[in-house]
Amino acid sequence: MGNDLFDVLYTYNNAFDSDNEPLGAIKGNEVDITLNIDRPYPPVLRRPAYPASSRAREALEKHIQEFI
Repeated sequence: MGNDLFDVLYTYNNAFDSDNEPLGAIKGNEVDITLNIDRPYPPVLRRPAYPASSRAREALEKHIQEFI
């Protein structure tokens, strides 16, 4: 799997940031992002943090292990 990942990274190296060519150097795909932190906050930001269920944690751990 490591070689496959290396091949993809090498083949599509222009899609990734590097010391010589930062990701912001891609021309024609500029995007303006406006962050709104003024009140009233968006509904998603008003939610309190909550722990994931054990089943959700197990699924997340499984996905993480697949990526590794």
